[in-house]
Amino acid sequence: MGSKIRLTTSQALIKFLNQQYIHVDGRESPFVEGIFTIFGHGNVLGIGQALEQDPGHLKVLQGKNEQGMAHAAIAYSKEKLRKKIYAVSTSSGPGSANLVTAAGTALANNIPVLLLPADTYATRQPDPVLQQIEQEYSIAVTTNDALKPVSRYWDRVTRPEQLMSSLIRGFEVLTDPARSGPVTICICQDVEGEAFDYEESFFQKRIHYVDRKEPSERELEAAVQLIRESRKPLILVGGGVKYSEAREELTALSERYQIPLVETQAGKSAVESTFRNNLGGMGITGTLAANKAARQADLIIGIGTRYTDFATSSKTAFDFDRTKFLNINVSRMQAYKLDAVQVVADAKVTLQQLYPLLEGYSSDFGPVIPELRAEWDAERERLSRVEFSRSGFLPEIKNQFSQETMNEYADALGTELPQTTALLAINDTIENDSIILSSAGSLPGDLQRLWNAEVPNTYHLEYGYSCMGYEVSGTLGLKLAHPDKEVYSIVGDGSFLMLHSELITAMQYHQKINILLFDNSGFGCINNLQMDYGSGSFFCEFRTADNRIMNIDYAKVAEGYGAKVYRVNSVEALKSALEDAKLQETSTLIDMKVLPKTMTDGYDSWWNLGVAEVSHKEGIQRAYEHKFEMLKRSKSY
Repeated sequence: MGSKIRLTTSQALIKFLNQQYIHVDGRESPFVEGIFTIFGHGNVLGIGQALEQDPGHLKVLQGKNEQGMAHAAIAYSKEKLRKKIYAVSTSSGPGSANLVTAAGTALANNIPVLLLPADTYATRQPDPVLQQIEQEYSIAVTTNDALKPVSRYWDRVTRPEQLMSSLIRGFEVLTDPARSGPVTICICQDVEGEAFDYEESFFQKRIHYVDRKEPSERELEAAVQLIRESRKPLILVGGGVKYSEAREELTALSERYQIPLVETQAGKSAVESTFRNNLGGMGITGTLAANKAARQADLIIGIGTRYTDFATSSKTAFDFDRTKFLNINVSRMQAYKLDAVQVVADAKVTLQQLYPLLEGYSSDFGPVIPELRAEWDAERERLSRVEFSRSGFLPEIKNQFSQETMNEYADALGTELPQTTALLAINDTIENDSIILSSAGSLPGDLQRLWNAEVPNTYHLEYGYSCMGYEVSGTLGLKLAHPDKEVYSIVGDGSFLMLHSELITAMQYHQKINILLFDNSGFGCINNLQMDYGSGSFFCEFRTADNRIMNIDYAKVAEGYGAKVYRVNSVEALKSALEDAKLQETSTLIDMKVLPKTMTDGYDSWWNLGVAEVSHKEGIQRAYEHKFEMLKRSKSY
């Protein structure tokens, strides 16, 4: 037996985290950058003591909300292309419960994050302890059981020696490209402080090798045959292209064989928007160019995508009678989707090997690509010129409110600024290498359609879970990952109200973030949805009990935290604020008052929703009839 070292469970945890390294493409680096924590009973005397005694190289950041700091950690990992993480430590009970939403966000997006919630007493001697739940059917159930369905790996440590096997298994998952996601290791609060004689070998430098999985000869042959038999193949670029760093291989293959690209939200900016074969986002929040190409395609080559309903327009985006599917994905489960021919392998390596095997092939999409791009560019330009009129509101944009209601909003918010106009002005004003982040509401749709990412990997959308409240917290993660770049949170007032606590954390640690707050006084996206499907405007506007539109001074909120703030209601004021914000060293917030119903509408897409089958409203009846007809075009598996 080797030599041993006596440590508490928490001290052993921190010592282990300091010795984890990841090796990708010949480059080796520490895998755990640091740890976010909010101390409470359950972790302050265990993990807190261990960090105070010797954090090693780990950066320790004090969060303000457990969900918020976990979202920051998730965004950081996503920006680091899953090659580096932050751990997250919380107290038991409500502290750990607050991780559930963040864990779901990480799981849906396949993002590695190490969650370390404290748990109840292993001895059970003082039960029930403060913040402990009790269930009659089992004394073993704790709040942390709620994290099981939203964790890729979950464990509860009830003895100090269990930590060793738990951590090794957890890090195997964290560093596996095919199964990466949230790892939750719950440590009983009494166990955190208990000591054990650990083998010193457990704390030796441990390297996690991430080797690129190569496609088999059979997979390559099947892929080549499928592509050569097709006349109009289309590549759907998913987030896996980013994580594989396959931009050069993808653009080379697309150019050589005239295969156009369309993007998911996660895949957008894996290849810059200016690439001539890039037709933009596909699906419900996609461009007309991309959705037209999907209708024409006889082969969809999905690379690193999960085929969510937004990307596939609820599986109505394609002509299933003639369109075939080829999926390249490190996850076998994802590769099987839509009855595709499967290539279970790394995207970068697969594209490298496919390139020479397609010699002599050229798709029929070649002359069509510039036509589709030109048509969409004209539409984008049109949307940049939309103006408000009190006598005939925005005839260019579908609008569900009456002219009277729109005028009421203009008066209440003191603005005539359309959302799309503001968004395009931002795109034109901030630096090209700046990184933007968004997550929920109508803004992701506008962004996927309208935002030109001229520099690769400058577009960060969390749309696997579309989690309201991710926007501000996630932008802190962006800044931690890219301290030399300007980062922008593009967030609606609804999401800002959900969660913006980590703005304070950003200011506390001098991490400058810029918040671009679109205030239309309501949950505008869902209001559009309910009215699109025949309902009235019902509890989605922010109105007082006497039916007055609320006008909240969000700038004053951020100003109270110490941020530099701006209040704008015109394009000119917005551009001026953006330019001044670039000069600031502290975090900024631009409070934009924008009109509701001024976002982009769908372009040749459909979303399958739970429309009421029985209703006295004709609009809802029509919506259900339309759903029934659209389902005839869809695929169910």
